[in-house]
Amino acid sequence: MTFDQAGQPDLSVVIPVYNGERILAATMARLSGYLTSGNSEIIIVENGSSDNTLKVAREHAVDTPHVKFHVLQSEKGMGNAYRRGIEASSGRRVLLTADDLPFGTDDLDEDAKLEPKPHVVIGSKAHKNSNIQRSPLRGLTTFGFKTLRQVILGSKVGDSQGTLIVDGGWLRSMVERFDDPGFLFSTQVVYAAEKQGFDIVEVPVTLAPDDEPGETTIRTADVVKMFKGLVAMRRRKGELAAAPSAGTHAP
Repeated sequence: MTFDQAGQPDLSVVIPVYNGERILAATMARLSGYLTSGNSEIIIVENGSSDNTLKVAREHAVDTPHVKFHVLQSEKGMGNAYRRGIEASSGRRVLLTADDLPFGTDDLDEDAKLEPKPHVVIGSKAHKNSNIQRSPLRGLTTFGFKTLRQVILGSKVGDSQGTLIVDGGWLRSMVERFDDPGFLFSTQVVYAAEKQGFDIVEVPVTLAPDDEPGETTIRTADVVKMFKGLVAMRRRKGELAAAPSAGTHAP
């Protein structure tokens, strides 16, 4: 991994954490051990936890010669946490991931092979070479969400819910438009990139054994909420497709 010689981090890693005290320390150590050259930052965003997540984050936020940690807080909701972390980031590229690193560092390893760098790289469960073990119900839910995105948004992306590595300047300049407080935040990012005509590359990943999903109860209310969220996103197509104003949320 290469880094900007002027001091701007090449990579900002944004990690929302909700009640993650059991796994967070290991995640922070793994990323810190992976980023062993240049200059990067890891931004932990605790969002409404009821356990000791914030305490664990602060205790283990130990800077190294190559990694600077930031521990922030946001309102509850994955989207709210991502937004807070993006606003605080300064990297030329930004990785949006999860507190348990579901794909390990596969997304970063695959991204390192790509030159020139695409505007958006997705650690994609839909990639033909990904190794993902899904329960039948989870597979059906994933297929349903993909179908809804295709029908409602006209999206051609296989997986908008994977990890994202995004151009940092563009992401910061657009962050105020990404207003979903929950799981549709990353879909907003991908949809905006699609509508603005940027290169989007999906890369293969392997789901960590501990993160293989079991049977999940999907409520009718969840499906309705998903549908309404995608319809609302389509109504904002013009706003999300418009290029950001120059100079906003630099660098």
